Amino acid sequence: MPPSHDHSHGPDPDAPPPSAEALGRRRRAVWLMLLLLVPAGLATVVGLFVLWPSGGPTAAEQAAAVALPPGTTYPDARVVSVEEFDCGLDPSAPPQTCATAVVEILDGEGAGDFEQVELPPEVVAAGVAEGDTFVLTRDAGADGGPAYGFYDYERDLPIIVLAVAFAVVVVLVARLRGVAALVGLAFAFFVLLQFVLPGLLGEDSPTLVSLVGSAAIMFVVLYLAHGFSARTTTALVGTLFGLTLVAVMGSVAVSAARLTGLTTEEAFQLQGFDPTLDFSGIVLAGIVVAGLGVLNDVTITQASAIWQLHEVSPEITWRELYRRGMTVGRDHIASTVYTIVFAYAGAALPALLLIEIYSRPLWTTVTSTLAEEVVRTLVGAIALVLAVPVTTAAGAFFAKAADTQAGAATERRVTALRARFAR
Repeated sequence: MPPSHDHSHGPDPDAPPPSAEALGRRRRAVWLMLLLLVPAGLATVVGLFVLWPSGGPTAAEQAAAVALPPGTTYPDARVVSVEEFDCGLDPSAPPQTCATAVVEILDGEGAGDFEQVELPPEVVAAGVAEGDTFVLTRDAGADGGPAYGFYDYERDLPIIVLAVAFAVVVVLVARLRGVAALVGLAFAFFVLLQFVLPGLLGEDSPTLVSLVGSAAIMFVVLYLAHGFSARTTTALVGTLFGLTLVAVMGSVAVSAARLTGLTTEEAFQLQGFDPTLDFSGIVLAGIVVAGLGVLNDVTITQASAIWQLHEVSPEITWRELYRRGMTVGRDHIASTVYTIVFAYAGAALPALLLIEIYSRPLWTTVTSTLAEEVVRTLVGAIALVLAVPVTTAAGAFFAKAADTQAGAATERRVTALRARFAR
């Protein structure tokens, strides 16, 4: 069982409010960190401005528009009747059952019409009954009138219910911070959909697009979810370091391992639409984006731990503050490494099942079929582990630097008072 760890990223609500001196140290530390973050923020804004997609269709989008029949729509349809039949072609193979379904079109231009669609064996095997709702494709330009085909099951209700339940649970438990987190999540999806994905389909560097987009997401999401504070700014420093490390290490690893990015059906379909796409760069972009969530988790926890320790014992040295912070960080690393590995294992489960049934050597499969997942996991894990000491060191440095500034300011005030009384 993985070691347990506390994912509470905020200060203890039952703890006494920080003193005026502690608040002053926090403000001074933030100003010190802004000397580092302001240039990074300006570079991110410039990157967004320069790399923002023009809005015109990319080569891949143009090819997809040609490949798909113009005017294709996706109406919902209700099953009225189903008639099954044997569609197996090989008598020696297990029997296969297909079906012909009569459906009523529920929306779009053909609403109210009854149409006949063929259902493949995998759909029939999943279960089809009268009253089920499908999503169909409607080709308005087909010879002889509109042609309909099965596309997928209609899943609006379960997905909407789960999304609403997720939002309600987050707001009920985390309250205003939960609302801020949901707003930050919406912003993250906006950047991914409007900037990162179109940028990857364009002619810009996938590495730059993913780095700029990820940095923009972190600047907004961290401050939205956790507020503008010294610990959040410390976490942002560690997160930006982690993202840069992921990009650098990922670039080296993708090149050294010669990852082509053409290992999935979706990648081959993309290549058919636009063979000039940088698929190795898309692999690297995936590594960067995949590291966002776990880096945010680890760095904000470390930053919170450092500032809590410093405020409880402001007299301890930088070395001692770093040592105690790393004690917390090691526990978090031990747990989060499991999170990364098992998350990727779950995503690659079909490939793992192929390992189980194929007779090829395990190492051959790991270095070929699973190479992208393995490299993505290892690069993300290394960046995660190294982000912990960097965040801890940054928090301890800025906390003690703020103390030094505070002491110098106090000494200047005392000197001024002495000079005034000496008169």
